[in-house]
Amino acid sequence: MISFRHNGIVTRFRSFLPFLLFAVLLIPGGAVASTKAKTTKDKTKIDFDYVSALAVGNRFLTAWQMRDHEAGLLLLSDEAKRHTTEDQLVGFFSGNGEQRAFLISTGKKIANGRYEFPVGLMRWESSSIHRRFSHILVIRAGKDDWAVDTLP
Repeated sequence: MISFRHNGIVTRFRSFLPFLLFAVLLIPGGAVASTKAKTTKDKTKIDFDYVSALAVGNRFLTAWQMRDHEAGLLLLSDEAKRHTTEDQLVGFFSGNGEQRAFLISTGKKIANGRYEFPVGLMRWESSSIHRRFSHILVIRAGKDDWAVDTLP
């Protein structure tokens, strides 16, 4: 240890030493963390369309979680409505009091105006958890409108 004897410098240096070591150890970790963040950012290009599609996917899954058939129906594309029977929609949104939760993961752009998001649907029913993993396709339905094109 460096030892100086002038007006309490040794005492000040000893109290400052742990903070100095901590800062030195953080610098390499911070550099690695920022590199990882840049890599993740570069892999997934996030733009306004992606955020809009993700927001619609979240609203649709929230309607499922809340058993809000009407709100969910409003978020479906015309094509999805044509290919889905009323019984399938009622079955998808209905439930017998079970707790529901969902997970929507990072999506990917399939084509202009089309994004696919992996989803996980969880239901707590009769003392057991039911999980289903699938995906939803969110498409541009108008200039600034987006709609869910597939049920998970």
